[in-house]
Amino acid sequence: MIRHGTLTFIVSFNVSLGGVILATSGPTRKEEDYLAHIKLLVQSHPEVKRWHIVADNLNTHCSESLVRFVAVESDLEIDLGAKGVSGILKSMESRADFLSNSEHRVVFYYTPKHASWMNQVEIWFSILARKLLKNGNFLSKENLRNKVMRFIEYYNQTMATPFKWTYGGKALSV
Repeated sequence: MIRHGTLTFIVSFNVSLGGVILATSGPTRKEEDYLAHIKLLVQSHPEVKRWHIVADNLNTHCSESLVRFVAVESDLEIDLGAKGVSGILKSMESRADFLSNSEHRVVFYYTPKHASWMNQVEIWFSILARKLLKNGNFLSKENLRNKVMRFIEYYNQTMATPFKWTYGGKALSV
């Protein structure tokens, strides 16, 4: 087997329709990558009045640049403070609190730690892994990117449906 490198995919998933809204990819998953994805998401759908985004607790999901973007998108002209020093930007916790404000145009909801299974895009990534990646053969990073993007188109057209959460009410055995 020959490795041709890796790609990071950032995916926005519409839970009410069960499909992918936007997928971006690149060599890294840094603060600027996530911010570029969120900016593209918001700018590509100007008709959406308020965005509700579920994310895990990765540090890039509470970054300084994301706070600044949400402040601008929400028409807030406030002092955000200084990263690591004061105000909203002081800590990850203060940034997450700000980003979770339901009055903003872009609102983030963070899953509890170790509960990524609650984030439906994680379920979708599991489908991607089983249906495409597990037995896939990719000749280059570009080939991988193209196949994933084609899978997303196929998935949205033929398989997308909201996930149904069920629980039978049975107690777990210890």
